[in-house]
Amino acid sequence: MDRLNYQHLFYFWHVAREGGVTRACEKLRLAQPTISGQLAVFEKSIGSPLFRKEGRKLVLTETGRTVFNYAEEIFTLGQELSNTLKGTVGVRGQRLSVGVVNALPKLVVYRLLAPALHLNEPTQIVCYEDKRDRLLAELTLHGVDLVLSDAPATNAGGARVYNHVIGESTVAVFGAKGLAAQYREDFPWSLRGAPLLLQTTNTEVRRALDKWFEDRAIEPRVKAEVEDSALLKTFASGGAGLIIAPKSVRAEIERQYGLSFIGEIEEVTERYYAISMQRKVKHETVTRILKSAREWLS
Repeated sequence: MDRLNYQHLFYFWHVAREGGVTRACEKLRLAQPTISGQLAVFEKSIGSPLFRKEGRKLVLTETGRTVFNYAEEIFTLGQELSNTLKGTVGVRGQRLSVGVVNALPKLVVYRLLAPALHLNEPTQIVCYEDKRDRLLAELTLHGVDLVLSDAPATNAGGARVYNHVIGESTVAVFGAKGLAAQYREDFPWSLRGAPLLLQTTNTEVRRALDKWFEDRAIEPRVKAEVEDSALLKTFASGGAGLIIAPKSVRAEIERQYGLSFIGEIEEVTERYYAISMQRKVKHETVTRILKSAREWLS
């Protein structure tokens, strides 16, 4: 493929966005054979199928997702050029797509990304939340610029990725005021039989907590396991049990959820990583995020 046909790319982009050829035809006001034919020519020029059929649906292949991500950037920039020439410049500035591993506490994610939301130059942040493996796949396909994770990535999948350590935080136990007063005395031994709302067992912090409990022969009463950290705090604010969360966001937890600090578990830490395709991060916004986070978590 020596030269990209942007008209073919444009038709493909619309089919992918609309979820099928028929809806793309309606949007573009073109006959179905026109788009289907041009799409077939485009796939032949690339040398790989861009869609596969699942029932009546068209689903992007791995190559299709890569092409679509680039097409999004290309035609977004094209629209901005058109606006500029018309004298109606859009305020886009820098764009940063971030994949957030769903095990990460939401308050920590906000603190990590907050510097990018307060830059002088316009910056657009696009966040996607999912499991780490899926986000790393998107990273290698350039679907996201950066992945924030609670564990480092390996290169077992073949693609070369780089782990940038952001920092770490010890964890602490929090609860609604009545429960907090009850379990604050004689901490941490007061956690024996205490009603806990814990992270699911597939998270790094949960594995560390289980070992910490086992080493001290502390057997809490696990009332619920919840993957979403914001939901955990919501349950706790209703008095359903105690939670364990990063001490670095203690002030936010107390203010936003009305929870009270019970005690710190110094032996258990949460570590945070930024994963990228670059050994040295060049994206200006990412550089500022990392610098601010390391100062905050130091």
